[in-house]
Amino acid sequence: MSDLVTARLVLHPMSVSEAERVVAGESDSGARWAPGYPTDGDVSAARRFLGTCANTGDPQPFGNYEIRRREDGQAIGGLGFHGPADENGSVTIGYGLIPSARGKGYASEALRGLLLFAQARGVTCVKGDADHDNIASQHVMMAAGMRPAGQDERVRYFEIVWTDTTANTDPRSQ
Repeated sequence: MSDLVTARLVLHPMSVSEAERVVAGESDSGARWAPGYPTDGDVSAARRFLGTCANTGDPQPFGNYEIRRREDGQAIGGLGFHGPADENGSVTIGYGLIPSARGKGYASEALRGLLLFAQARGVTCVKGDADHDNIASQHVMMAAGMRPAGQDERVRYFEIVWTDTTANTDPRSQ
């Protein structure tokens, strides 16, 4: 599977060997990890991805993606799907950045790219959530076109729903 490219980022689909290196915290000679990568969230996502691969096979294109800056190729975070679309065409996503990359619009840009990708592959609904006190993540999802869809005692839920899954539609216009 090829990389997804946005204005400033490359969303690189992780392979099993790349996920194993993230879990081990050992960059290979060709990987360029920005200081602070991988975060605990990246390691947790890589473990989930490896578990999925072991149990049901590689979920690509609905797997994990490393977020890399186009300008220097450095990995600054990750995003991805928690699995393939369910019987209703719905997927759940997650994402995160290293602290030094936050506040620059990278997360919103990466999420918009992933939403367009999902929509182009027939996904009808993308869901995500953020802790109540994680206002930045809530803003990221709203900036990417997702809308509040409820809450519980721990998190606020967000989603974007498409009734027409025409490729290349900007999710912010939905």
